[in-house]
Amino acid sequence: MKTNQQVLNIVYKISDEIEYEVNENGIVTLLEKQNHKIQQFLRKLKAKIPMYKKVELDEYGSAVFLAIDGVKTIEEIGQLLEDKFGEKVNPIYERLLLFLNHIDVNCKYIEQISS
Repeated sequence: MKTNQQVLNIVYKISDEIEYEVNENGIVTLLEKQNHKIQQFLRKLKAKIPMYKKVELDEYGSAVFLAIDGVKTIEEIGQLLEDKFGEKVNPIYERLLLFLNHIDVNCKYIEQISS
């Protein structure tokens, strides 16, 4: 079991498989490729299935996603969020760890590169 400091020293990078766009307000839209065999088959039958599913993050999620660079630790990302948003992000590390775990384990948007 990892200690709190070990968890805060984890570093993530954005997955090479994920594409994303950033608008003028700094909001990230993730583009999930919809390339399952059934979707490919239905497209051949002229079904209107988009190539990408778009997932728009809120301002907090966008700030976290854009801070993930393969260098910054979870602790450094948390500090950036506190500097930018202040008290609105508290409890910072509980929320940050839940979000990072979700976009890593469930969505595969990011990958852990060190712990």
